[in-house]
Amino acid sequence: MATEERSAEGGHGWRAVAVVLVGAFMALLDTTIVNVALPSIRTGLHASPASLEWIVSGYALAYGLVLVPAGRIGDRIGHKWQFIAGLALFTLASVACGLSATQGQIIAARIVQGVGAGVFYPAISATIQLSFTGHQRSKAFGTMGAVIGVATALGPVLGGLIIQAAGPVDGWRWVFLVNLFVGVVALPVAAWLLPRPTARTRRSIDPVGLGLLTSGLLLVLIPLVEGQPSGWPLWTYLAFGASVPVLVLLALWEVRTERRGGDALLKPSLLSRSSFSAGAVFAIVYFAGFTSVLFTLSILWQVGLQRSALASGLVFTPFALGSLIGASSSAKLSARLGRMVLVTGCLLVAAGLAGVTAVLYLTAPSPGGWELAGPLIVAGFGSGIVIAPNQDFVMAFVPPPEAGTASGTLTTAQRVGNAVGIAVVGTVLFGTVSVRPGPDGVARAFASSAQLAMLVSVAFVLVSLFLVIALPRQVPSRK
Repeated sequence: MATEERSAEGGHGWRAVAVVLVGAFMALLDTTIVNVALPSIRTGLHASPASLEWIVSGYALAYGLVLVPAGRIGDRIGHKWQFIAGLALFTLASVACGLSATQGQIIAARIVQGVGAGVFYPAISATIQLSFTGHQRSKAFGTMGAVIGVATALGPVLGGLIIQAAGPVDGWRWVFLVNLFVGVVALPVAAWLLPRPTARTRRSIDPVGLGLLTSGLLLVLIPLVEGQPSGWPLWTYLAFGASVPVLVLLALWEVRTERRGGDALLKPSLLSRSSFSAGAVFAIVYFAGFTSVLFTLSILWQVGLQRSALASGLVFTPFALGSLIGASSSAKLSARLGRMVLVTGCLLVAAGLAGVTAVLYLTAPSPGGWELAGPLIVAGFGSGIVIAPNQDFVMAFVPPPEAGTASGTLTTAQRVGNAVGIAVVGTVLFGTVSVRPGPDGVARAFASSAQLAMLVSVAFVLVSLFLVIALPRQVPSRK
């Protein structure tokens, strides 16, 4: 059994967790910090709307696809070296993003950056899972949930501050280049503090399964992103149709591989656990809803309303504050309420996002940040009490030898949700913009489209609410 971190349940365990959570903060921050930079990238690199979606979705998709095989590699070589290698690649790719001269270059660099994040991220959940049990593990996952929620919500705020400080022309470059300074510090600290592997498991990568999964997702995402700007040509519908047999073939291959004693990429035995499979589907749908909101409001604020990147980032401050408060209390609420904490959280997120939509409708064409503060803090609090408990509910039933694979699969679900959410919401947002003549024509057009995009996000969250019923009522206490 891979137990390199199990012996570190004391102070050393928390020091190791603190190091890997720096990586979690960087990876999740980069899923949203880029949102406020998109209008500047659009101007500076003459990027198309589809390219803007790929800058966000390409990162999330590459991130998600690498997670499961990376979890396998971590189980084989030890999570310390997995974390260090992935963080180094992520840091170098961040520099490449900041130095990009064309939209093609930045999309390619973002994909590599996503690969780097996908390589090191499974080491984070695995370190927690293998370091702690019982209440300590729930506390550690609660801390991780706080980091995820706050990093995701703070991304636009920090992005706005960076662009404001560095200037509107090249400020977007520093949104990526700032990772260099964090990586230069974090890498040697990780080499020093993370425990050396003492036991490893032999895991295969399942390249056929990975190829089928990648093909199936691309057959869905490419037409989603490219279809609307191209006028939905025939190839988009053919791609959607082709994704079905590819994903069916993936399922058949994974079952066959496991029955023959192989190491399937998406282990059917793991997915057959109702708590795990339900939690993974919940993660896809929920993350599709809540992360796409940041994309919508960033485009509305800067492109539609012509506000600064800093003003756009500050709009999300209430959401970030609510996420921090919610995440900090999520462990206690989860212990007291069980899965009802997820029901409560989803209801609050849906209510908050519906409130945002109502404010946009009532205040168009010039909504203000103060009017959005109330609904956003409600949505943020709800999100804060959802993310960590969902992680804990799912991982509590996973055997320790499968920790790397399970955490990779779960986070893959979250990142796939990000990519799907951006693709769907981006299609609605850009596809419904219709500018009419007049002084407020652009603002009214984007405000109207943003309302429709927000309703799509609300729908995602409401669907995730119904999926909660498949999760266990309580997380078992492990001594």
